[in-house]
Amino acid sequence: MTEAVGWVSSCILVLTIAKQVYKQWQEGSSEGVSKWLFVGQMAASLGFTVYSWLVSNWVFVVTNALMLVNGLLGLLIVIRHRRRARAEGK
Repeated sequence: MTEAVGWVSSCILVLTIAKQVYKQWQEGSSEGVSKWLFVGQMAASLGFTVYSWLVSNWVFVVTNALMLVNGLLGLLIVIRHRRRARAEGK
């Protein structure tokens, strides 16, 4: 039962963040979103992934590895939107 709580919570967290990143992509705008949010998230997620692996907590290894991917996608979207805005003179 303990593992199930962890996995369900992990799914909720990852899906929530993934939905936000997808919304950014879909709307074509990252206005008001700092790239440092994603840089910080990726740094923390990488650290937590390593820590979770070292203590053999597979729920958190998977969760934080997926959060790292989400952070990378979010950062790439912000960079893409900013470059496009600069090219359009906005």
